[in-house]
Formats: sequence, C-alpha cells, structure tokens
Amino acid sequence: MYNRSFSLVSAQNSLLLLIDIQERLVPSVYCGDMLVFNVQRLITAANTLGTPVIVSEQYPEKLGATVPGIGQILLTGTKIFTKKAFSVCAVPEFVTHIENEPASKIIICGVELHVCVLQSAFDLILLGKEVVIVTDACACRFRNDYEMALRRLESAGATLSTTETIMFEWCETANNTAFRTISKLAKERLS
Repeated sequence: MYNRSFSLVSAQNSLLLLIDIQERLVPSVYCGDMLVFNVQRLITAANTLGTPVIVSEQYPEKLGATVPGIGQILLTGTKIFTKKAFSVCAVPEFVTHIENEPASKIIICGVELHVCVLQSAFDLILLGKEVVIVTDACACRFRNDYEMALRRLESAGATLSTTETIMFEWCETANNTAFRTISKLAKERLS
C-alpha cells in the first residue's frame, strides 16, 4: 500500500450531501437536467462503494420533495433533514449526525449553489469538515451567481471537483470490485 494524499477523497473518509434537489427548485435552475444526471451517478457510485449519503430538503411543504429521479435511487433509511434556514447546519439533528460521522470530507452537490449550498458549506468548514463542491452537480438560476459562489467557496477553503473525479477517487484502483460499475457510470452520457 502506498501513502495516498490526504487531499484525495476516499469511499471511507467522506460522505455525500445532497442539498435541496427538489421538485420546485430543479426546473428553475440552469442545466437542471445535467445536475440530476450527475447526482444520480454520484449516488449510484456512493451506494456501490458504501459511502454514506444524506439529504436536505428546504421547506418541502412548499418546494416539494427530492426529485423522483434521485429520491428513487436513495437507499432505504437514507437520512433526510428538513429545514427552513438556508444552511442545513441550522438543523441541530444534522449537526449531531455530522459530528458523529467518521467522515472528514463532505462531498456536496445541490441547489442553489450561491444560497443553501454556499451557506451550508461555510458552516461545515466552521465545524472542521473538509468540504468538496461537485461543480457539475450544483446549480443556480443565473450563471453569475454560480461563478461568484464558486469563487467565494474556493477562497473560504472548499475544494472544487467534478462528478467523474469524485467517482474515481472513491474507487481508487482498477482492482476495486466496483471498478466496472464506476467505469460504466463515467461513460454514461445525458441523452
């Protein structure tokens, strides 16, 4: 075994956090179909490799549940935290859950990048977690908000990455029994 960089994520040192990918939010964001496609691939990879997945929903009574294409592939028992505050860290049960998780790295995707994702990420950094933003699995209504949010997140210490990069870091080697699944996910294209 070689000494692997601490900058890399692994299936064991991370969890996947899906923020507010909901029925009434996704249709209003730029490239919502690509967001859902990439989040589906991340969930499938996480489920295959045993990486925990948790979900937040912003005021679901008004904004709906997590979109069906994502909700249907979540494992039974996946924790879903509902909120009205923009940061999921305002939910005490979420903070307790995160503090009890062995994962040091929180892989984040969701809606909207410049509001709920950004505020949650900043608060998770304050809690001592390493935050990784999956740039092709986050979205906003407007491109300028997306670009400014990425700049702010990176300057605050968040790492920027992509769906495919995360999947292959989780997999680590072609000798992994999950490699065929990860490789197949990487080859998929949005139709």
